[in-house]
Amino acid sequence: MVILITGGTGLIGRPLTQKLCRQGHEVRILTRSEKRKENEFYWNVADRTIDDAAFKNLDCIIHLAGASVSKRWTEKYRRELYSSRIDSANLLHEYCLKHKVELKSFVSAAGINYYGTFTSARILKEDDGIIKHDFLADLCQKWESAALQFEDVAERITILRTGLVLAKNGGALEPLAKLADYHLASPIGIGKQWMSWIHIADMVNMYAFAVENTSLHGAFNAVADEPVRNRLFMKKLAHSRRKFFLPIAVPSFLFKIIFGEMSDILLKGSRIDNAKIIENGFEFKYNTLEDTLENLN
Repeated sequence: MVILITGGTGLIGRPLTQKLCRQGHEVRILTRSEKRKENEFYWNVADRTIDDAAFKNLDCIIHLAGASVSKRWTEKYRRELYSSRIDSANLLHEYCLKHKVELKSFVSAAGINYYGTFTSARILKEDDGIIKHDFLADLCQKWESAALQFEDVAERITILRTGLVLAKNGGALEPLAKLADYHLASPIGIGKQWMSWIHIADMVNMYAFAVENTSLHGAFNAVADEPVRNRLFMKKLAHSRRKFFLPIAVPSFLFKIIFGEMSDILLKGSRIDNAKIIENGFEFKYNTLEDTLENLN
C-alpha cells in the first residue's frame, strides 16, 4: 500500500515508518522541513498547503500529528493543540476531496483523555463516551470528529485512543527515569491516580495492525493490560533501575503552580479497558509493567 503519515518523525511515527517499510509498504511523510528526503512532502497547516504529489495513488493516511500536551496550556498554546490535530485533519480531508482520493483506510491517533481527566476505580470502555467534560475531553472529541469526516473518502476509519506511551528515548518515561536515576522517584500528588500505559513497540504494532486489518473500524483503547496507580508505577520504575524509592509524595500544589491546568494529566488518571482491540485479534508483546520497564532500561 501507499501510506501517507503525518507526524512521521515523532516518537511513534519514526519506528512506525521503519516497520511499514519493512513490511513492503511505500511510506510518504509530510514535513515542514526545507531539506526533504525522497519520501518526504512539504505541508504547512497555517498556510493550508500540502504538496499535491503526496496524494498520488494513495491508499491510506495515518494521522499522528499533534503538539505535545506536556506544556503549559496558555491560550496561544491551546490554539496550537487544536490546530495541530484538528486543522491538520481538515486540511488533509480538503486535499483528499481535491484529488478525488479513495482511501482504503484512515487511521488517526487520539487520547484516552477523551473520557475526561479524573481519577476513578471505574474501568472505562470505548462506548462509555465523555464522562467528565474538560479541556482535554473537548480536544479529543473534536480530534475524533475530524477523523470521522473521512467517511466520504475512506472505506474505514480507525481511531486509537492512546495511553501513556513508554519508550526508552522520548515520551513521558524519559524525565521520570531521570528522576529515578537520581534516587528521586516518588509518588506524584496523592499517588493514587491510575496510569494506563503502553510499550512503544506495542503502539507501533497496533498502528501497523490497524492499517492491515480490514475489519478494524471505530475507536479502540491503546493501553496494556496492567494499569497501575502512580505510587506503584514510580516504585517499580525505581526498582527496575536499581535505585531507591522515596515514599514521600510530591505535593499536588507544586505541580499546579509550575504547570497550571496541565498538571491534571500528572495528578489524575483512570483505568482504561483494552478488551476491544484484543477481541479483534491484536496481541500485546508487553503486558506487565515489570517486563516493559526492564526492556526499556
